[in-house]
Amino acid sequence: MTSFSYFAGIDWASQSHSVCVLDAAGRVELRLEIAHSQEGIERLIRQLKSFTGIVIAIERPSGLLVDALVEAGLRVVPIHPNVLKASRSRYRGAGKSDPGDAYMLADVLRTDGHRFRALEPQSDEIRALRALVRTRDDLVAERVALANQLRSLLESFWPGAAEIFSEIDSPIALAFVARYPTPDSTTRLGEKRLSGFLAQHSYCGRRPVGVLLERLRVAPTGRAGELEAEAKGELVRSLASILERLVAELAKLTARIEHTVASLADGQIVMSFPRSGRICAAQILAELGSVRERFPNEAQLAAEAGVTPVTYESGKHRSVVFRFACNHRLRRAITCLADQTRHAHPWAADVYQRARSRGCDHPHAIRILARAWVRVLWRAWFTRTPYQPHLHRSAAAFTATTG
Repeated sequence: MTSFSYFAGIDWASQSHSVCVLDAAGRVELRLEIAHSQEGIERLIRQLKSFTGIVIAIERPSGLLVDALVEAGLRVVPIHPNVLKASRSRYRGAGKSDPGDAYMLADVLRTDGHRFRALEPQSDEIRALRALVRTRDDLVAERVALANQLRSLLESFWPGAAEIFSEIDSPIALAFVARYPTPDSTTRLGEKRLSGFLAQHSYCGRRPVGVLLERLRVAPTGRAGELEAEAKGELVRSLASILERLVAELAKLTARIEHTVASLADGQIVMSFPRSGRICAAQILAELGSVRERFPNEAQLAAEAGVTPVTYESGKHRSVVFRFACNHRLRRAITCLADQTRHAHPWAADVYQRARSRGCDHPHAIRILARAWVRVLWRAWFTRTPYQPHLHRSAAAFTATTG
């Protein structure tokens, strides 16, 4: 970063931030500690803007402080904490402290800034979609954890309630365990009473009432005492109540995401891929963003998505290993897309099967297929063109060969 005269490092924290500014020769020009408040952030921006030709390093690519710096017109470069950790041996005498980390960030940016890419502000639509998608993903993980906890609790004293319906976090299953939280509560439950309950909660009717009641009766009998069963019944009601609200809110959030991604031009591009679905397309687009310069070629996108391995080569030794450092959310979304396409796209199915025939396990074969799709996805996204099968040369060649 030879075009800059000053290099700032900000060690971010929840209550205050340490700041260090170096000149091009590495001399300290400014050290300060600012509070994480509106006044403190405004003071920081004024201080940084007093240096002509300054660039700023920080350990995170998002957040209120980062947004304020970018919106103020300052050039911000995110540096991953692992980079700082790997560089710590160069500054062994400095020890580990917030001011020391701020100095390290500034100096790493000064000496190795050409390796990093500055943040480019995303569109407001993408930032909104990213917030929705990431929050939904986190809430889905919470739903799975709570559902597993509820199932484990039921299996410890009331196994039948965990088996009567296929999904413990479905609305009908949650309504059932809330109404019948213990074995004793089903003493008078027969086909007529269960039919009324199912009708009251609009059960889809996938399984006959007799089958459901049989599942309940053939399950193992719990051995909990009266007080234990009563206590666990209260826990069942609590978990069911939390899950019921969470599932309902997730449904609303999912509908909002589906509407949002369908209204975006880039969303239409990602949704044009076979069996992408609106949620998967939203997950991909939220991580791709709207700044095309961020991924100038498909190889960089593939590396960011973690669908290409890392090669280590020295002399006669060469090893290829799994890429751990990547955007894990983007990897999950793109591999999900790849997994879906193999069921509906002959070319994708062939790529997957050829990978399996070479001895690759399922996750590895899916990453190989995802790498193949990334080439097409990047081209469509970069040129703002929806997926068109006749322009997909490898798929068209496969169709012509097998056709």
